[in-house]
Amino acid sequence: MGKEPLKPQEILEASLDVSVRKAKSGFVKLAVLGFLAGAFIAFAAEGSSAAAFNLLASPTSYGLGRTLAGALFGVGLMLVLLAGGELFTGNVLMVGGAIKRRIGCGAMLRNWLIVYAANFAGALFIAWLMYRSGLFHGGGEMLGAVTVKTAAGKTGLSFAGALILGVLCNWLVCLAVWLSYGADTMAGKILSVFFPIWLFIVSGFEHSVANMYYVPAGIFAKTETVFAEAAAALGVTREMMDGLNWQGFFAHNLLPVTIGNIIGGGLFVSAAYLLAFREDGRKAGGGVA
Repeated sequence: MGKEPLKPQEILEASLDVSVRKAKSGFVKLAVLGFLAGAFIAFAAEGSSAAAFNLLASPTSYGLGRTLAGALFGVGLMLVLLAGGELFTGNVLMVGGAIKRRIGCGAMLRNWLIVYAANFAGALFIAWLMYRSGLFHGGGEMLGAVTVKTAAGKTGLSFAGALILGVLCNWLVCLAVWLSYGADTMAGKILSVFFPIWLFIVSGFEHSVANMYYVPAGIFAKTETVFAEAAAALGVTREMMDGLNWQGFFAHNLLPVTIGNIIGGGLFVSAAYLLAFREDGRKAGGGVA
């Protein structure tokens, strides 16, 4: 029989221990594991889109499309946690270690910067491979059209809207990581990830690393007239299409979503539990599973 799952106070201590280890990781380790994590999240993004694109293309089945996509998307975080990876959005939990002075702010920011850049490289690589593979022509060009539509919707968000959706997203993502620290078995960790991630995808929240796949994939796909025309038939306006570019991606999506992700995980998970359990200074037992 496995050990008892960690109690919330014990999960907090486990999270602080993880933040110390992450802060001490070398550049090569962070870069390689960050690249892999970005690729894992991109695999989840492209796979969930491939499964649900025909449902997402129709307003009457849009909710079902999100439900199906959400059921698959959690595989990305499962791979990060179980196979090994460094994911920026999960590493936002290092805020707790910085608040408790287990790690320095400089060490935390170093980790974030290296991992963020590596996540971007991994996700962008998969987006480019997907485009070059020809798979976007699937479903009578509809997968490519939905890829463009999804990306255009993300770059068309207001700054405030993208930021709020980023907060809500990483609140749930960091809770998934948080719960996984408390699970002792692989099955327990998988279940810890599955439901919070499913909820975030169904809700339509914004994840910075996932968007490192979604938006570049849409930018690549829109260069082909057949995808652009099919996306227009799905309701993508000329204004939305014009806004789907690298400048729009960084300024109107990635920046506010990243800020929101930091707030969502750092404030509403890590800092919130530190405040709730501030009286519990000693580790109650258990460790990082």
